[in-house]
Amino acid sequence: MKLKTRLAVTFFIITLAPVILICAAAYGLSNYQAQAFRKAYGLNEQIELLSANSMQIFNRLTQKYQAQIRQSLDEDSGRFENTEYLNQLNQQLLDHYAYLIVRKDSQLIYNGSMDAAADMELCSMLPEYSSLNDDLEGGIYLDGDSQHLLKQMDFRFPDDSEGTVFIVSRVDEFVPEVKSMIAEMLFMGLAILIGVGFLLTLWIYRSILRPLGKLQEATKQIRDGNLDFTLEVENEDEIGQLCQDFEEMRIRLKESGEEKVQYDKESKELISNIAHDLKTPITAIKGYAEGIMDGVASSPQRLDKYIRTIYNKANDMDRLIDELTFYSKIDTNKIPYTFTKINVAQYFRDCVEEVGLDMEAKGIELGYFNYVDEDVVVIADAEQMKRVINNIIGNSVKYIDKKKGIINIRIKDVGDFIEVEIEDNGKGIAQKDLPNIFDRFYRADSSRNSSKGGSGIGLSIVRKIIEDHGGKIWATSKEGIGTEIHFVLRKYQEVIQE
Repeated sequence: MKLKTRLAVTFFIITLAPVILICAAAYGLSNYQAQAFRKAYGLNEQIELLSANSMQIFNRLTQKYQAQIRQSLDEDSGRFENTEYLNQLNQQLLDHYAYLIVRKDSQLIYNGSMDAAADMELCSMLPEYSSLNDDLEGGIYLDGDSQHLLKQMDFRFPDDSEGTVFIVSRVDEFVPEVKSMIAEMLFMGLAILIGVGFLLTLWIYRSILRPLGKLQEATKQIRDGNLDFTLEVENEDEIGQLCQDFEEMRIRLKESGEEKVQYDKESKELISNIAHDLKTPITAIKGYAEGIMDGVASSPQRLDKYIRTIYNKANDMDRLIDELTFYSKIDTNKIPYTFTKINVAQYFRDCVEEVGLDMEAKGIELGYFNYVDEDVVVIADAEQMKRVINNIIGNSVKYIDKKKGIINIRIKDVGDFIEVEIEDNGKGIAQKDLPNIFDRFYRADSSRNSSKGGSGIGLSIVRKIIEDHGGKIWATSKEGIGTEIHFVLRKYQEVIQE
């Protein structure tokens, strides 16, 4: 659920849910209390305890006793001069929130009020004999300092004097059951508000505050340099999306840190390799230079040999430095390319002629086989492609372990591409190492550092150049037989516009 939807639901719950619940609870409690009230006081009629017409309630509470009193008056009016009988009758009325007043002629002979002194005003307002229709359905309302419902029943005493029985109910207050029900409703309303608030707080905590707490904890972890944790995403709302983005950021930071560690490791290894490979020719140069200075090269032939050796070692150093410089350009993606149209047959023929002299000097047989037409053209950087050929052949030369070394170069036509295949009869590469030989600093032979030399980035440079030309490179090999390096370049085709 989206956060804005949750806020809308929260607003609905805060505003409407308590009202609905309180109304439902009030309705249920009112019905329950009304039934209990009717049962307790023996009433048959429906009663609305919260009705504004409280006189209806007091009227119905005393209807039964009004009928009983009328019946007693008809049977024996003399008993209404009996204080004991009147006290019993009055006690029953008191239990129903009313009391009894008996008047004989103009004198009150009985007042059952619990506070007779306070009801003196009421006594002065009592209606005259026969001034009301003493039916069984109701009474009159007397208004003063307090409000009363008055039921009047006129009769004659046995001595023929005028008598009146009054049933008085004070109606300016609620009956205790109504007060209790109101208190219960207030308590229930408060409980509903607290319950709804608690549930909303719990919901907001689970859906908003807890994810934010996890996010805060994750932020502290990253602040302290710890990236080895996982931020679990539970929801798909805005906060969940934020947590997901944060988790992706953590993963990228971790990957970046691991890449930096790996880069630092590779850089140190490169420096170590270059230092080792530079030290070897430098040691040779110093040795031969000292030989010349000490007069060891006494003959012109020996002197020429020493000078050529110094020259070759200097070339090796220059090649290593050039490789290191090119490596730095790879890392910054600043390899300078000058793409031009290159005739495939002519270009590789020239490359083979240039490399052939060096192979002949090393006693390696170089074969060249061209299977493409003379007019096939590719778009490439001639200088960088020459670097590709030299690096592959140079790598092959290092691992030729046969007495008679052989390197074959084949140029093939494969539809929209030309495929270059460089094969050697070296010691080969294990199948487990084959997928990794184009990775930087990868060494299939751990002893290569000392025995073969090299920076370990030659084939990674080759792959970078080929991929920048839009091509693909791969290798096949059999241990003890040799290795084949393959790469493809797309042919250049003229677009004919009609």
